[in-house]
Amino acid sequence: MTTTTHGLRVRSGSQAWRAAVELLSSMRFAIALLTIICVASIIGTVLKQHEPANNYVNQFGPFWALLFEKFSLNAVYSAWWFLLILAFLVISTTLCIARSTPKIFADLKVYKENIRAQSLNAFHHKASAVVAGQPEAAAARVGQALARAGWKVKLQRRETPAGEGWMVAAKAGAANKFGYIAAHSAIVLVCIGGLLDGDLVVRAQTWFNGKSVYKGGGMIADVAPEHRLSMRNPTFRGNLMVAEGTQSSTAILAQSDGVLLQDLPFAVELKKFIVEYYSTGMPKLFASEIVVHDRETGAQTPARVEVNHPFSYKGVEIYQSSFDDGGSSVQLKAVPLVPGGKPFEVEGVIGSSTELNRGDEKMTLEYQALRVINVENLTGQTGSAVDVRKVDLRGAIDARLGAGNKTVTHRELRNVGPSITYRLRDAAGQAREYHNYMLPVDTGDGVPAFLLGVRETPAEAFRYLRVPADEASSMDTFLRLRADLMDPALRAAAVRRYAARAVDPQRPELAEQLAASAAKALALFAGEGQGAWATPRGGLQAIADFMETNVPEAERGRAGEVLVRILNGALFELVQMGQERVGAKPLEGSEKTQAFMTQAVLSLSDAALYPAPMVFQLVNFNQVQASVFQVARAPGRNIVYLGCLLLILGIFAMLYVRERRLWVWMAPNGEATQATMALSSNRKTLDVDREFDLLKSRLIGAGTGAKE
Repeated sequence: MTTTTHGLRVRSGSQAWRAAVELLSSMRFAIALLTIICVASIIGTVLKQHEPANNYVNQFGPFWALLFEKFSLNAVYSAWWFLLILAFLVISTTLCIARSTPKIFADLKVYKENIRAQSLNAFHHKASAVVAGQPEAAAARVGQALARAGWKVKLQRRETPAGEGWMVAAKAGAANKFGYIAAHSAIVLVCIGGLLDGDLVVRAQTWFNGKSVYKGGGMIADVAPEHRLSMRNPTFRGNLMVAEGTQSSTAILAQSDGVLLQDLPFAVELKKFIVEYYSTGMPKLFASEIVVHDRETGAQTPARVEVNHPFSYKGVEIYQSSFDDGGSSVQLKAVPLVPGGKPFEVEGVIGSSTELNRGDEKMTLEYQALRVINVENLTGQTGSAVDVRKVDLRGAIDARLGAGNKTVTHRELRNVGPSITYRLRDAAGQAREYHNYMLPVDTGDGVPAFLLGVRETPAEAFRYLRVPADEASSMDTFLRLRADLMDPALRAAAVRRYAARAVDPQRPELAEQLAASAAKALALFAGEGQGAWATPRGGLQAIADFMETNVPEAERGRAGEVLVRILNGALFELVQMGQERVGAKPLEGSEKTQAFMTQAVLSLSDAALYPAPMVFQLVNFNQVQASVFQVARAPGRNIVYLGCLLLILGIFAMLYVRERRLWVWMAPNGEATQATMALSSNRKTLDVDREFDLLKSRLIGAGTGAKE
């Protein structure tokens, strides 16, 4: 049988109909469809699927995001065109099988014993020899030998002018033909399984069964029945989130333009969620201790679900997909960053929000996420020059060999404690996202600091304001310093104290000059001033702007050092005055205090850029974990498994099973028999050459050089 790329040739009907059937059933059309599916699968693998629309806009821009949505590239495997191509591939491949299978079975029954004796000389593998005995006995002997070797044999008697001749026709490797059928049937089965387990059935219910996609929000119990799928739905795949101590029996099926709700025949109760971490802070194990409550019988079935270890109940597979916050309660303390603000506390639940009415300004506090474990790399090393006297070749090689988790870069991983993520939304609806750590973090410079992160959009990285922690591990000293800096009277008192301590009392004129310079530096740093050097921003940038405007370029370096030294001294006196006012212990003149003041100056300078009037610090929390399960009813799974098995067997048969046909013509030659032998195979390999040499030697006794 010769395989062609042509399709079915229909004899009746119009020309267009015959051309369409021929194209649809042709192998070239099926290969083209398979190529398109492969390209679409590559797109679905590279491009993240079912992401929120804002993520595509932030990553690729509005033009490409709109293009992805228009052609459903963000949901390739559930797109109508992808399902349509799959359906056409099923039809085309089925027609190819229907066209070729009768020919294959007919060819399997044919031994081709009617081949002419002269035609054997045209084969590549041919041999001839004289064997003892009459043709009938020689043919019987050759046929029995081939049958014992696994060949299927048929003998044909022919009358010739020289007497009675016998044709021995044999064939082997018929499994190669079945490999073609198995491989093509596998494609059909895999596509059918994909269609059954895809969104085709769900979409059909929205097209023909009165169901519609839900695009709103609110409680699941309030969603109308037209947005819910029946428990008898034959196939679905959705997500089910269950918090600890609660039950849920409704899965959410994400669609391109909304969601559908799938009612389950059981409810899943989460008893305990277990998560283990690697040293890097990445999750190592997700596990959920659950109880499945049957909605019909009330039976309770305990089970444990882990990643790659699902639990099956009534044909529905329950997979451990991820974890989330199940409604943790948090207690936050609002710490004002502006003068005159008063601290207050607020409580809420992750996922909820609280209205804040602080004077004329109305804001909404949205509780986004609570992270109890934050493992960060706090090595603090920035690299150093190479010392050639300390080159250790053995150590360098060992650092690059061994386990895969070894790294040349030194890493110091440490859990820095819980953190809270929230949003502050103004009356106009604009919001910024904040990420604050509960405990001060030592980033390597010896000064523990509270990290207060902020970003404008989720696509950006957090920018952190580092507020130094005092000896009591609080922000009180820094906040008091910031408030005192904004008070002109306290600044003046700090300037007088600084001048009195820094200058000899016998030189009052020098003290007045130093006090004037210190007052000007503090006013600039605080964002206040008069005349040409006034600035509303403050911080170190204000001092730099003043230097560029009023000091010649050649003298800026020396003048800047003097001005910064005066600023640090005046701020130190301002801190000491604040400590005395609240009855706290004065700061000692040590390296630790110097490091604290250095960080405090930097933080005071950056605080003017912080976009919120207050910071919400995590005070207490009660964590509630939640498991995210994927629930799926996949009737096409076994069909896909069968297709994969057939594909393996089919490819193996087509690649490793050789179809061979053998003919031996026994013609009378006096008292002996003239034997002419030929072999054909669908694949020319060295194995065929060796097999033919062995056969001609055993069957007719021809030498290895008897091909001709």
